[in-house]
Parts: sequence; C-alpha cells; structure tokens
Amino acid sequence: MSRIQILRAVALATLTLTVSACDKGPQTGTPTPAAKAGDNTAVDSEQAKSQPAEAAKPAPDTSAKGEVYGAGVDKMATVEISEIVADPEAFDGKIVQVEGMVTDVCAKRGCWFEMAGKAPGEKARFKVKDGEMVFPMSAKGKSAVAQGKIVAQKLSLEDTRAMEEHYAKESGREFDPKSITEGKTVFRIEGTGAIIRD
Repeated sequence: MSRIQILRAVALATLTLTVSACDKGPQTGTPTPAAKAGDNTAVDSEQAKSQPAEAAKPAPDTSAKGEVYGAGVDKMATVEISEIVADPEAFDGKIVQVEGMVTDVCAKRGCWFEMAGKAPGEKARFKVKDGEMVFPMSAKGKSAVAQGKIVAQKLSLEDTRAMEEHYAKESGREFDPKSITEGKTVFRIEGTGAIIRD
C-alpha cells in the first residue's frame, strides 16, 4: 500500500467516524430522560447574543408533554434546519435550537438522531457522546426539539464522494461517483439536550 493510499484510508476512516460518530456495539440501556418538560432554565445572555438575528423566531412551547434528554432545552428562538443546511459555516460554533420530526436513530448506541427540515432531503444530525443520552428507536416519527453547538466541516471533492459512497452502501442503493461534482460542507449538532414528544 502506498503512502497516499494509507493517508486516504486514514482520512476516510476519520471522516466516517466524524459523520457517523458512533461506537461499535449494540445499543444498551434504556432511554435516559433527564426531567419533565417545562423544567428548563432561561438561555444565558452570551448564547442569545451568538444567535443570528435573522434566524430568530418565536420560542417553541417547551411546556408540552415529552421526554427530556440531557439538559433539556432553554427558552430560546429556534433556527430552521433549512437555514443551517443553506450555510452551515455561518452557524459553525454557535448554540442553536432546532425543531423537526425524528427520521432516524442510531441503532447501535442510541447516540444520535436525525431530524427532517421542511424541504425534501433537508436534515440535521443531533449527536451526543456515547452513553451520555440514549435515544430510543421508538423516537422515529415523533416531534423533537434539540439544542446544541453546530460543528461544520468542509470536505474535499474526494472526501464528499467517499462519504456519499459510504451512505449509499449503508442504505443499499447505487452510487455513481461522477454524480458528485464538488466538495460540500457537512454539519452536525453536538447535543446538550432534547425533548422528544409523542
């Protein structure tokens, strides 16, 4: 194996861990709700200042019934997933709160879930450290409010193709590398808390 092939393999492995971000092994334990919905504290002023003014809208109703995970969510304005998808680098490092339907949950450890945006194909991955919170598979199809820090990563064309090929293999679909013509920026939300509602 040449040095370039080794570096590519390491880069792909790192990318895969970054994107999937999940330890190996079966999901263990039970969901880890933290408290009842409505036991939230107000957002601190530094977090509020870090939010883009144009992204603000009325705060979600956190008093609604639902399971609270981690620190829950603060009373702060939500950001549309579509806004983050459109320009992830503008949100990099900022604390955001998003709302949407849970479309997928980590089947291995329950350490992440994906939420759908309003437009087809828009999604955000909410990721926590393994074991910190455990999201149940039964969350699929439910509404969620999630809060955390945006981490954006710009990928090269080669890394973008590798990531898309990985996703295609996981979902059992065909993949044409020529269909990817430029690198893209991916993001995840490093989660601090969430509420999943029925």
